[in-house]
Order: sequence, then structure tokens, then C-alpha cells
Amino acid sequence: ADMASAGCDVTVFEAFHEPGGVLKYGIPDFRLPNQVIDAEIDKLRRLGIRFECNTLVGRLFTVEDLLIEMGYHAVFIGTGAGSPSFMGILGESLAGVLSANELLTRCNLMHARDFPEYDTPLQAGTRVAVIGAGNTAMDAMRVCRRLGAASVDCVYRRTANEAPARAEELHHAQEEGILFHWLTSPVEVLGDEANNVRGLRCQSMALGEPDESGRRRPIPVPGSEFEIDVDMVVYAIGTNANPILGQTSSLRLDERGYIVADESLASSIAGVWAGGDIVTGAATVIEAMGAGRKAAREMKAFLGLRDTDVVYLPERAGGVRKQFGIDIREHNYTRVTA
Repeated sequence: ADMASAGCDVTVFEAFHEPGGVLKYGIPDFRLPNQVIDAEIDKLRRLGIRFECNTLVGRLFTVEDLLIEMGYHAVFIGTGAGSPSFMGILGESLAGVLSANELLTRCNLMHARDFPEYDTPLQAGTRVAVIGAGNTAMDAMRVCRRLGAASVDCVYRRTANEAPARAEELHHAQEEGILFHWLTSPVEVLGDEANNVRGLRCQSMALGEPDESGRRRPIPVPGSEFEIDVDMVVYAIGTNANPILGQTSSLRLDERGYIVADESLASSIAGVWAGGDIVTGAATVIEAMGAGRKAAREMKAFLGLRDTDVVYLPERAGGVRKQFGIDIREHNYTRVTA
């Protein structure tokens, strides 16, 4: 929006079939109605912004192609961190094991909850275990209740005091009848003869000394294993950067696979900025919005555009240096390819 307001021709490349990102696929509509997001997207369209959906950058073309072959003068990467994490325990390949990302995307963006009006496949469990206790885990559990699950259990290896979810999110989940297994860690997903989930083997934990996150480290209690009777297991233990952009471009990445950006959010490729979860790791929507606006200011300066928030540049002592009649601060360079 900021770049379009500054007079730029703006195109958004979206991998999914609808724009909106995590606001559309990752947050249930009982917390953020889709009509609100659609109204904001409509405002962007009225600014002249084009949305190219079903377009996976890194597969159809690369970041470098955008600059060299396709003629874009500046690029902002805000792809988020949507690759889900799993624990690597036995049974994770069984039918009925999925990530919270997949569950929420199928329900929020692809209308799996509205079957048979929509034919999006979803194996709705009747007895569901959700691993994790962050805000995404709370969303996944409450969605499962709305899908008709008779019981939904939260499995978390620390106590409620260490849970990453906000207090009100925990409260809402408890109000909806979610059963919490604190100080509990899964050790195996159990399957039946047809390779469907039939249960979750867990182990009780005790809290030891604080780890690098500042929270007390969970320690297994010997001989404390027990089983929970479930037919669906949902992982909500965090996300990672999707590796596609890093694999197909020369962007500099950190040891976790996230894009390295400086204080101005500029990446290692001239003309490319990045912000949000793809730089910081999983954070909040408001922080990602702030990163987008900061990057827009930097891109306008890079393109030699007067910032729409600052009509007049402050005069410097000794006058303004000009070259060919143009303020030196508004000079730029032209990308040359061999």
C-alpha cells in the first residue's frame, strides 16, 4: 500500500489461490473473520495493486529473475515461516497425523469445515491430540471442536506457566472443554493394522534448570509412560522457513535458513528487501506489518522517490549538492547485465 501510494506499479505474487497469507489461512474466522481481510485486500486492489495468485516464486521463476528478466526495480519478500516442525518420533507417517498449518489451511482457506458444499478432503478426528501450547495450538484445538471432535486433548511438555499462548487464548480453550495434559511429552504415535492413528504414547516430565529460552527444561520421568486414546494427532510445535527461496537464489541465509537482512531490512541482493517471519522467525502479525512499512520507506529511498510522509527534505548546511540538476540524495544506479 505504501509503495502504491508513492506512485509505484505494485504486483503481489501469492503461492495460494487467494491472497491474504497467514491472516487468511492460519487464523480461524471466529478470531479474524475473512470478510475483514477481504475488505482490506479490496482497498489494495483499488490502489492499483495486482495480485498474481497460484504463483510460487522459486519454482516458476527466481528472485533474481524478478530483477533481471522481469524488470522489477525493487522486491520485498514477506513469505513468512510456514514450514511446520515435527518431533521425529515413530508413527508420524500414519494416516491421521498432520500439522496445525495443514489443518488450519484446509479449514480456513479451503472450506473443509463446510463439507459437502466444498469437497476439500479432511480426516476429521473424533478424539484429537494437539501437541504444543502456543496460540496456533489453541486455534487448532478450537477448530477441531467446531469440526465435531468429541474430545480434544492438549499435550505440552511444560506447565501452563511456561505455555507460549496468551492467557486469554488458554482461557477460551478451557471454556470450550479442551483437556490439558501438562508436563507430558509424546514418545510415539500408535497405529492400527490399517496404518491409521489409534493412540499416542506419552511420558511424564519434570522441570529442571532453565534452558536458553529462560524456561525450565523438561526432563523425562523414568517409568512414567502412558497412552492416550486418539484417532488424530495435530502438531503445533512451531514453524521454519520454507527452503524454496534459499535453494533457488543467492540470498544469504542464517544457520536456521531464514533470510539475513540488515537494519534497513535489505538482503544480500541489491534491490531486495525482506521482513516478517522469514527474517525474524515466528512472531506477530503487527511486527510483520511494521517490517513491511519500514521496508517501503527504504525502497522509496533506494528508488529515489520522495517519501510520501515527508514532503520536504531538510536543508543541509552549505546547501544541497546537485548533479545534473538533481539532488544527490535522489540519484540511483541502473542495473546492468552482461
